[in-house]
Amino acid sequence: MGSTRVAVVGAGAAGLAAAKALLDDGLDVTVLERGERPGGLWAGDDGAGTSPAYDSLHLNTSKGRTEFADFPMPKEWPDFPSATRVAGYLADYAATFGVGERIRFRTEVERVRRVDGGWEVTTAAGAETYDAVVVANGHNREPKWPAPGYPGAFDGEQLHAHDHRTAEAYRGRRVLVVGMGNSAMDIAVDASHVAAGPVLLSARHGTHIVPKYLFGRPADATGGALAVLPWRIRQAVAQTVLRLAVGTPEQYGLPKPAGGLFQNHPTISDTVLHRLTHGAIEARPGVERLDGRTVHFTDGREDRVDVIVWATGYHVTVPFLDERWTGPDPEQLPLYQRVFHLDDPTLAFVGLMQSTGAALPVVEAQAKLVAAHLAGRYALPDAERQRAAVDRAHAAAVRRWGSKRPMMRIDFDQYVAAVPRELEAGARRAGAKKKEAAQ
Repeated sequence: MGSTRVAVVGAGAAGLAAAKALLDDGLDVTVLERGERPGGLWAGDDGAGTSPAYDSLHLNTSKGRTEFADFPMPKEWPDFPSATRVAGYLADYAATFGVGERIRFRTEVERVRRVDGGWEVTTAAGAETYDAVVVANGHNREPKWPAPGYPGAFDGEQLHAHDHRTAEAYRGRRVLVVGMGNSAMDIAVDASHVAAGPVLLSARHGTHIVPKYLFGRPADATGGALAVLPWRIRQAVAQTVLRLAVGTPEQYGLPKPAGGLFQNHPTISDTVLHRLTHGAIEARPGVERLDGRTVHFTDGREDRVDVIVWATGYHVTVPFLDERWTGPDPEQLPLYQRVFHLDDPTLAFVGLMQSTGAALPVVEAQAKLVAAHLAGRYALPDAERQRAAVDRAHAAAVRRWGSKRPMMRIDFDQYVAAVPRELEAGARRAGAKKKEAAQ
């Protein structure tokens, strides 16, 4: 299996972790990256113009819960490093483990298709055939704009959070930010220091806001200790602690969260509540319609604004694969262990998930599954058992998270803890198959 050729699409955190794990198993790895440096969304100006990183971007999960197990972040770093530091960390990771020399930069994958003998991967330089493909192209690249839009028209400036870079763009202007995610909060806080008057923060649905620190420690530091408990018990404990520490979103004029903590992804911010209490940010409900520079809200209020920032998320896209492999909506793509395609496990995905915690330990675990399988150390269950496992995971996700991306959802602590057990089970399956073949 040492000659197995594997193409990894993307050199962000997921692609780098995949390449590192594959190299550890002696596989022949080529990483195809459309930007000009590693790091993916953390790389900022990566040459491809697709990174959503902005000047004030920092980790919103602590470094101890975010770092790769195989490559700890420096001890002297702050608990929540900047995007610049994270980009440097990923570049150092690539260099340390020999991944950098396997990356072809400025190489965009145009098409991946199954052919006799493997997978044909087409770029501007031509087509090459590989034994396996690992898709690690990320899902924070294609902005999701409000659809089908709002009645009326706005004649000021509109941009998506993907294109936000610096607060200076809002100096002396009246600003509306639409959204309740981490980017929305960061942008609203940034703009509130330079805007003309309070920044308006609009959302139809609420979310829990968790400060980065609780009781002098990173708020996510206790996550691992509580992971042994059922999620509903963890939810009750965490919500009680959060309510005692900072109150509820409604106390700050924000919408009531639509679900409990650990059901809807919380927003991590130390500063937005502070700016709300100082009047530098004002909460608004959902937008009802647009009229020139006037925005009408669902509670009857109206405000004149100069710029609207739509922090409304991203579409999941895998543009180089046809629907035969992704289905009509990649968000709904069923994968065994959120990694292996049910029709052909030589097509694997690393990072096509939505975690309740950090991403890096998850993609590191997924990468080890892919590498073990392609190296022959890990065997998958039969197709029927794979499908049954996917159906069980999906049903549990719907019960917990509802209809919003349930196929992609994973519980960070439970997933990371389960992968070593899955690797052991797969090793036993591989051993049993070898015995059968020898008889």
